[in-house]
Amino acid sequence: MAAPMGGPVSRLPRPAGRTHKLTPDQKEANRAPAIGRAPVKHGFAHLKNWRILIKLRTDPARATRLLRALLVLTNIEINR
Repeated sequence: MAAPMGGPVSRLPRPAGRTHKLTPDQKEANRAPAIGRAPVKHGFAHLKNWRILIKLRTDPARATRLLRALLVLTNIEINR
């Protein structure tokens, strides 16, 4: 079923090529998804530094609480 007119639109970033430079409007359109993607990627990068996650064997609910606690500690350390 197609999305209704005026519904949410998902846009993928437009890549620039060696011979195809992006216009300022295209650069601005690429910036919007990047703003939302950067904090998520940074969060996963910080979590990879916590070696305890390699051997984590627990139920998903407990793992979620642990990950939230680790992110809080990481944010406190970064913002110090």
